[in-house]
Amino acid sequence: MKNLLVAQSGGPSAAINATLCGVVEKCLMDGNVDKIYGAKHGIQGVLDDDLLELNGILSDAQSLQLLCQTPSSALGSCRLKLGKWEENEAQYEQIISVFRKYNIGYFIYIGGNDSMDTIHKVSDYCAAKNITDIAVMGAPKTIDNDLAETDHCPGFASAAKYIATTFAELSCDCSVYSIPAVTIVEVMGRDAGWLTASSALARVNGASAPDLIYICELPFSKEQFLQDVRNELAKKPNVVVAISEGIKNEAGDYVTSDLDNRGTDAFGHKILAGAGKYLEEVVKAEIGCKVRSIELNLMQRCASHVASATDIYESRMLGSAAAGYAIAGVTGKMAIVRRTSDAPYRVEFDYAGIEKIANKVKEVPKNWMNPEGNDVTEEMMAYLLPLIQGELPCTYINGVPAHIRLF
Repeated sequence: MKNLLVAQSGGPSAAINATLCGVVEKCLMDGNVDKIYGAKHGIQGVLDDDLLELNGILSDAQSLQLLCQTPSSALGSCRLKLGKWEENEAQYEQIISVFRKYNIGYFIYIGGNDSMDTIHKVSDYCAAKNITDIAVMGAPKTIDNDLAETDHCPGFASAAKYIATTFAELSCDCSVYSIPAVTIVEVMGRDAGWLTASSALARVNGASAPDLIYICELPFSKEQFLQDVRNELAKKPNVVVAISEGIKNEAGDYVTSDLDNRGTDAFGHKILAGAGKYLEEVVKAEIGCKVRSIELNLMQRCASHVASATDIYESRMLGSAAAGYAIAGVTGKMAIVRRTSDAPYRVEFDYAGIEKIANKVKEVPKNWMNPEGNDVTEEMMAYLLPLIQGELPCTYINGVPAHIRLF
């Protein structure tokens, strides 16, 4: 009987541990898996032979439920980019040697775009070396919602629910004064504006905010932005604006690219920050009213206290599906969600080839934004609204939510 190894990678979320829960549940119920191992800190833990056995730690329903309400990556994460195996075969030989040491027949990697790049490379190496007794599967995770082939990604809906909640509360806070003021809220999203678009969900119960929404897929004009803000200020004294952190000008450069040289991360992505602060200074200089900027930052991905029940359920099912596919011998794929209906909302689970997903970005459809490029359409709202439905029971200890630690 073979063992299964699971690891988590990339930016954490409020749902990534629910996917881990699904993997563990499937293995505990399946008679073809003996031991379940977790790699600490993603593929780095595999390379370092730093694994822990999960069978005993997560063997009861209470621990698994607690895992589902714990934000971030319980197994730890990393941002290690594997090179091409032809250029660094020793790295891949080390991965396979660790798999052999622990009799790993199934490897599940939970993560986003860069994590799926790792799955692509490891599965390609196995194919090239005729390693057919190890199945390699990806399980999606990203609050950015930018993975191809899947209708949406685990973690996105919970982040969207947090963002919608925050904008609704900001709407209440900002509306109490009659003095003209602009509040600019910077939302995560380097190359995909799904999260920024989800701020519109704040309006479903009558909140006025956000008044303007700017996503990173559409060219951002500072002049048009200022005119849009002036137009809104002419209607009411308080204006709330949602912007993606990755908004770019007409030339395709990040609007903050001229502020300083921030460098790049391990995957070559430019390190972003300051779009909201930059626009705060622009409004202050050009319009002169009271203005503040808010960067939601890490709260978007770790706010498990307002997680979407739909998101957690689907994340759990995707983890189970990924493990099930691997146990059945499927390799070089990623488990995905297919939406079969909006009303009533229905989905099914499947898998898609990793080559269709790795290093690709699913952008917001341009026609899901209005012609002015500063708000979403009804099509976007119909897509988003089912994803944030439902609230989870939350275990509190000493007045705050309880979380589980695996090591």
